[in-house]
Amino acid sequence: MRQFIKDPAAVLDYTMDWGLWLSAIADTIKTSTWVNMGLTKISDSSTTTVARIWLSGGVVGMRYTVTNRITTEGGRTEERSLVIVGEER
Repeated sequence: MRQFIKDPAAVLDYTMDWGLWLSAIADTIKTSTWVNMGLTKISDSSTTTVARIWLSGGVVGMRYTVTNRITTEGGRTEERSLVIVGEER
């Protein structure tokens, strides 16, 4: 699981690149949903291979798991997570 450092005052984007996995199965993203607990979602978007979320907030010392769940055009469902650690920068 990838880990990122985020200052609570920062507004940053995070991406989940599904391209390698999707090309191996000859599929593309149909829908993308982000689940996060404790951070504020500003917006999210996706292409046929990449999902992106913009987040703000957080608390110094806290760890947040943010999960991206996709459904593909072929009907597959998969999810991957990343960890964001609140740290004063």
